[in-house]
Amino acid sequence: MKFLNIFLFVLLTQQSFAQLLDGTDGNFNRGDTLRGYLSPERTCFDVHYYNLNLDVDFEERSITGYNDIHYVVVNDFETIQLDLFDNMLIDSVVFKGTHLKYQRSFDAFFVDFPEVQKKGNQSMLRVYYTGKPIIAVNPPWDGGFTWQKDKDGNPWLGVSCEGIGASLWWPNKDHLSDEPDSMRVSCKLPKEEKYMFVGNGVMEAIELDPMDQKKIVSWKVSYPINNYNVTLNIGNYVNFQDTYTAKDGEKLLLDYWVMPYNLSKAKEQFEQVSPMLSCFEEYFGKFPFWRDNYKLVETPYLGMEHQTAIAYGNNYKEGYNGFDFSRIGLKFDYIIIHETGHEYWGNLISAQDIADMWIHEGFCTYSEALYVECMYDYQIGQDYVNAKKPSIGNKQPMAGVYDVNVEGDGDMYNKGMLFLNTLRHVINDDELWFEILMEMNTSEFAYKTITANDIMFFFNKKTGRDLTPLFLQYVFYKDIPVLYYKLERQKGKKYSFKYKWQTDVGEFIMPIEVIIGGKNIRLEGTQDLQEYILVKKKKEKLSFNKSQFYIKTKKL
Repeated sequence: MKFLNIFLFVLLTQQSFAQLLDGTDGNFNRGDTLRGYLSPERTCFDVHYYNLNLDVDFEERSITGYNDIHYVVVNDFETIQLDLFDNMLIDSVVFKGTHLKYQRSFDAFFVDFPEVQKKGNQSMLRVYYTGKPIIAVNPPWDGGFTWQKDKDGNPWLGVSCEGIGASLWWPNKDHLSDEPDSMRVSCKLPKEEKYMFVGNGVMEAIELDPMDQKKIVSWKVSYPINNYNVTLNIGNYVNFQDTYTAKDGEKLLLDYWVMPYNLSKAKEQFEQVSPMLSCFEEYFGKFPFWRDNYKLVETPYLGMEHQTAIAYGNNYKEGYNGFDFSRIGLKFDYIIIHETGHEYWGNLISAQDIADMWIHEGFCTYSEALYVECMYDYQIGQDYVNAKKPSIGNKQPMAGVYDVNVEGDGDMYNKGMLFLNTLRHVINDDELWFEILMEMNTSEFAYKTITANDIMFFFNKKTGRDLTPLFLQYVFYKDIPVLYYKLERQKGKKYSFKYKWQTDVGEFIMPIEVIIGGKNIRLEGTQDLQEYILVKKKKEKLSFNKSQFYIKTKKL
């Protein structure tokens, strides 16, 4: 019953967030609702394929094109909602040769069909559009297009739209819960060699349009992909390749697209890829998008986890663009490791609502620590985890607001990693811990969109424990658990150690580890004051294991 009550708390919390839909509470308005809420006009159809066709104009910094949206009808409907930013112009919406009526509202538009679309039917509509996409001021954190020149003065374009949404540049059903099963992107470019389009998946063709003598480059994605991972990289790229051999002997193509003047640097820097993929295979399974190959694409901004076309802009430096925020030394290229971690956490396993973006970022950041542990040793991996503590503010929860397209606090990266490291040591069984991570990626959640509840239920099932209070405290509240304690001397070498947890979540149970005289004493802490009689020499100091457990301690 205790577990059921906690689950109902999460459910009711999510429902209460959903009630902020009229914009009368907080800073939310109807535009936020249209972007984040799964209304009947969105749930009535399921997209299974996009065929996006673009013509890019570098001089005007504009795009023109159309998107074929293939879908299956989930529930009978006459109207559906699609999404495209209101600064982009919709030319027409065509269905079976007929121009459909549509109404725009904020960054959404509603398409009216002439007759009821029946459940189970599959069909396609085409949206013609044009416009100048938002220009990113500070990519990739500030979403939009990055129009730039490379060092040789050639045009160079990249896009980044996590959070703000793919609908800033192409029409789609812009909600994380609905990923197409596959996708094609074709881009028309001037035929000069300095223009090359590199997209997600595998290159299908380079063709010449007989009408205007422009070249059309097409890339095909053969796996599910979330919309913000769809990318557009155009520049004077050179290509080189390598292979990675999996533990079963299968070969994976490593496909690299870089600026010509950085070719020698890239060949040296990207040697980190194979050992990284080996570590991730050990913990999470084989690279999850095998048919579509592994790609790094040099971009005019720092980086982004675009599926099978990872944006790389770390300037071929170790650490974070040459800075060591890990406090273990400049041992690896942060962008290569972090963004590849997202191929598992965020791309293979995706959140259904951006409020659960901590699933992407927390697990991915933890994958960095496991990479360090794999390449070096357990203790250096723990050093990597704990070096991030000073950057955590604990001002807001890691979880965001559901149904209004609001992600949680930036703590989701490092706090998420520290929470998962804590969870590992609460479980206290590494064989089981790594079995959980592997099963998440290879079967339970592979190629699916999930929720925080899905994660909690799975951990509870696999461990046979009710870990829900830990998830609630670390994810849905800003504060971490505080251990209150008191140490009082008894007779001789005996001491009374009294302790209890203070948390926002009721019925909170979590182990604590007391360190005294070089020995670890593991106790099960609750919110009730408990007592443990310990023996210590007068000069021996008492401390707590805060390297494996992310907690605070205070004296009673």
